[in-house]
Amino acid sequence: MDLLLQFQRILESDPLIDEVGFVHPTQFATLAEDSTGDAAISDGTTFWCRDHKLGVSTQAVLPLYNEAKRAFIAAMEEYKRLGDGDDGLESEVMKHSKALLLLSSDFGTAWNSRKLVVSKKQQLSMYMGELLFSALVLSCSPKSDQAWSHRRWVIKSITGKCSALQEILGKESELVEKIAERSKMNYRAWNHRCWLVSYMTREQVLHELKKSRNWAGLHVADNCCFHYRREELDWNEMLIKRYIGREALWLHRRFLSLCWMKQFATNLHDVSCHFELKISTSNSFNSFIDNELHLLNSCSTVPNNDFEDFQAQATYSATYILWLTKQIPEFWSEFQEKLTIGNLKTMLSKVCPERSFLWDSLID
Repeated sequence: MDLLLQFQRILESDPLIDEVGFVHPTQFATLAEDSTGDAAISDGTTFWCRDHKLGVSTQAVLPLYNEAKRAFIAAMEEYKRLGDGDDGLESEVMKHSKALLLLSSDFGTAWNSRKLVVSKKQQLSMYMGELLFSALVLSCSPKSDQAWSHRRWVIKSITGKCSALQEILGKESELVEKIAERSKMNYRAWNHRCWLVSYMTREQVLHELKKSRNWAGLHVADNCCFHYRREELDWNEMLIKRYIGREALWLHRRFLSLCWMKQFATNLHDVSCHFELKISTSNSFNSFIDNELHLLNSCSTVPNNDFEDFQAQATYSATYILWLTKQIPEFWSEFQEKLTIGNLKTMLSKVCPERSFLWDSLID
């Protein structure tokens, strides 16, 4: 029996397979010993399947990939030639693309072929099947851009059509957390979780923030979670611009910024931290400063002195920046380069002249 047919038969024989791994040939003997007496599928040298876990020999990956690629391309050519009304051809495309993507997770044409078939069928069960399949791909390729993108395509496609969407979003978040535990510094997974927030209810968002805080406390070396929590800063900025002159929002921003800066400091001062991570952290910090100064500029304009809210907004934004400079004195020179202190002092004295002595003492 050829390798591809054997591989596909194993996949079809156990539709509940939820993990695929690539195993060195020398490990198959150990796997066989461990599964003595169990209902394990194994040919001794190439495949091993037990408890819905599938192992594939690393020696078989290249020949399997070549066979799967040829079979997929032939199936797609036939599908395009005869049209899209043949269920048998659609089944062939889905079968061969499945095998191919498990071996080469970023084969874009194969993902697109699945989108094409599923889109034409418009069956909720097929969309759910794509979530299961892409999760299987992520079990062996957790940083696959195409697999994460495919999940987002599925969720966008079923939005408004599926009554269980919020439950699905909750499971998506759990999947990200599970993969993040096994695959460190997985920005693709955390970016996917950030994307999910826009589809969540307010209660789910608050729950997500609490979960990510707990997770970050247990994984302080994993910077990805803090990029995820950056969403809270963006959300706070949106509220600041929507609700002019609300001091509580600016005070909350101080808390968020302090958490953010502590993470920067941890990475920059950690002698065991990789050089690439330190460079990335430094760039992120510069971006953070630029964003906060941009927020200051957008909030310090007072269009009409008759509106106290705008004056309050300008005051809060300026005092926030002053507070920020006091938290990170070692970066004061960078702030000076980007921030015109004289203009800041003039603006504060104009919108809040009764505190001019305070402004002088803070700025000088």
